[in-house]
Amino acid sequence: MEKDFDTWNSQKKNIHNAGENKFYHPRDIWWCRLGLNVGSEQDGKDIDFERPVLVLKAFGKICLVVPLTTSHQKHEYRIPIGLIEEKEAVVILSQIKVVDTKRFSEKIGVLNKEIFSNIQKHLRSFF
Repeated sequence: MEKDFDTWNSQKKNIHNAGENKFYHPRDIWWCRLGLNVGSEQDGKDIDFERPVLVLKAFGKICLVVPLTTSHQKHEYRIPIGLIEEKEAVVILSQIKVVDTKRFSEKIGVLNKEIFSNIQKHLRSFF
């Protein structure tokens, strides 16, 4: 599949120049403009190159996030988290990354504390 990096680069410039940092908390789920990435790194989808992400840790204007998917491939780095916007969602722990909150477009919701604690436990076991 050919990736349209030029279109993403134009959008990324706009996000950088005109985007506003968002107010957020750990456990929040946001639509995030992840863009197009290299190789097997998780891409955003559709015209805005977005995908839902779960905020793991806050660092001011940047935060640690993990992307969500509706693909249910069995893998130790994929943890089901329940329904997000009426679709069964899974976090992809192997795709953890730091993003600027200018990439956030819309808050979707807040993850249940017990499920979030389970995700944190899985992450600690990787390190």
